[in-house]
Amino acid sequence: TRPSFSPRTHYSVALMQLATADVCFLFRLQFIGEHQGLKQLLESDDVLKVGLSIKDDFHALRAWMPLTPRNFVELQNMAGQFGIAEKSLQKMYAIIFGKKISKAQRLSNWEAPILTPQQKKYAAIDAWACRDIFIELQKQH
Repeated sequence: TRPSFSPRTHYSVALMQLATADVCFLFRLQFIGEHQGLKQLLESDDVLKVGLSIKDDFHALRAWMPLTPRNFVELQNMAGQFGIAEKSLQKMYAIIFGKKISKAQRLSNWEAPILTPQQKKYAAIDAWACRDIFIELQKQH
């Protein structure tokens, strides 16, 4: 969502990132409106989805479109089972892989009519980082 710097100002969810092994899809939710294909995916028991702070994401997504998310893994809970107390994606990634990921675009305007190349790169890295952490923790299990 677009960042808010006032406790009374809230914005709707603007972007959803979904990453596979080969590609990251960026869905501009404020432009596409309710989307039955995304709803089916998010509600599917057959497709495992991984995210970070997904409770907040679910709240925002339900305001965008009524849905019941299923088959999600919360990385914060999973990481905690491996003794990782850090809750931020950047810190988890650094602990697990010994590398930094930039969060410079996190507070940018996700409702902008056109996303900048830097925003697109950040959004893709954000989604891939979650996927990579999940896969690495699964290997350690």
